[in-house]
Amino acid sequence: MSFETETLFVLRGAFDPAKFVGLNLRYDPERASKPFVLLDCHDQSIRASGRTLLEFGGSLHLLDGQGARWSQRSKGEGRFAQDLPGGPVRDALHRFPKLRALMEITSGVVEEGSLAVLDDLEKTQVRGCVTVLSTANGQVTVIRLSRLRGYDKAYLRACDAMLAAGSDRADLSAIVQALEPGEAPYRAKPEITLGRSEPSIQAAIDIIHTFLKVAQQNESGVVADIDTEFLHDYRVSLRRIRSVISLFKGVFSDDQTATLKKTFSDLMDPTGRLRDLDVYLLEKDIYYSLVPHTLQPGLDAMFGQFQKERRQELSRLTRRLRSKAYQSQMAELTALFSTTECLQPGPNAQRGAYDYACALIWKRYRKVCKIARSITPETPEEVVHDLRIDCKKLRYLMEFFAPLFDVKDFKSILKPLKKLQDNLGLFNDYSVQQEALQQFAAQQSNARGRVDVKIGLAIGGLIAVLDQRQRAERDRVIANFQHFDASDTRQMFRHLFHRSKE
Repeated sequence: MSFETETLFVLRGAFDPAKFVGLNLRYDPERASKPFVLLDCHDQSIRASGRTLLEFGGSLHLLDGQGARWSQRSKGEGRFAQDLPGGPVRDALHRFPKLRALMEITSGVVEEGSLAVLDDLEKTQVRGCVTVLSTANGQVTVIRLSRLRGYDKAYLRACDAMLAAGSDRADLSAIVQALEPGEAPYRAKPEITLGRSEPSIQAAIDIIHTFLKVAQQNESGVVADIDTEFLHDYRVSLRRIRSVISLFKGVFSDDQTATLKKTFSDLMDPTGRLRDLDVYLLEKDIYYSLVPHTLQPGLDAMFGQFQKERRQELSRLTRRLRSKAYQSQMAELTALFSTTECLQPGPNAQRGAYDYACALIWKRYRKVCKIARSITPETPEEVVHDLRIDCKKLRYLMEFFAPLFDVKDFKSILKPLKKLQDNLGLFNDYSVQQEALQQFAAQQSNARGRVDVKIGLAIGGLIAVLDQRQRAERDRVIANFQHFDASDTRQMFRHLFHRSKE
């Protein structure tokens, strides 16, 4: 067994020197404990990377499984990693998601201390530091041992004793598990188990029930306004549910399908404007970079209005999410999709999920190809937008039914589809942004239809640049569809979704 110069161990429970049989340990704890907060983003990216971020004593402390520890004076809760002051923790978090804010995962008290492994003459052979974290629900000890020159055997014996005492070597994921037993990391797209012969109506409710839970997991983050990704994930979850209801034709009765479509559209509608404003404000720096410095005062006025409107929209949505009517509706929907008993089955309800998936995906794929092959530089915008919507529907269907197919084959055809979608998304964004800018200009006009000169010039300049970018994106759509329509991709679609029909 080999170990690095420093090795990290994680042990559930308090630190007890008696657990480490055969070691002559000296442990010197600090006199007083301190409150700590364990930080991460909502989807726990730091935990997924095998690291842990703690805040205590006015500093941030980032641990990794290799025994490294970075510290810097700063507070982290509610901040984005890129907005932290310069320092080793910020540098080490350079890959942290830029749109996710640091938030409290759990909190408690921390006790730190130093330890030494001594020989018979009380001479130090191994040094270490101990961090004991305690919450109301659990306790964990993190031990970092440091190798001293000339004492390799003693170091290896100490490491063996740590493992023998039940420590996990370098497993920082065990920290959250020990402090909050049963705590599972948030997943925007949880894995859903489907069976090939499973009735399609059962597959539908499995997917819908899963994404209802995902939507609800984001509600508190929307209300607290921690970061904009909570609203984004909330909306995507509801959109996926709406897509199941719309795309799984014949699984529910026509009447229930119509009712459910309206129900989930009504849930989505109050969130649309707030999401639009979030997108505009997130791209604020990009807007400023697109126009000359002399025109930027006009943007100051525009973004000031957007920020004011965003506060109003957030307040309105917060009241809705906190209302008894909304909470009751979500509880009823969760109960409805917990079983098939209260659902009205359609003619395809009992059709096997695999055969049904093949039919749906193959039909949607052929429709995407038919539209895409007709697109030229002169094609109306509406047709390009139709292609974007159909690509989104195809991808949703493929992601819903992915557990029924070979993972490697699926990835090979999803990659070019995602690239095409990225182009279509940008094309749509440039179109929507131009319309929004025109509407804003109209709202700022006086009774004679005149707009403030600074605002008019800034918006006019932006629209001109966005129009140029939209035209360039159309060309990329055509080029990337040719890659998506390559013979190997066509053959893979046929192999996966149409082979059984031949």
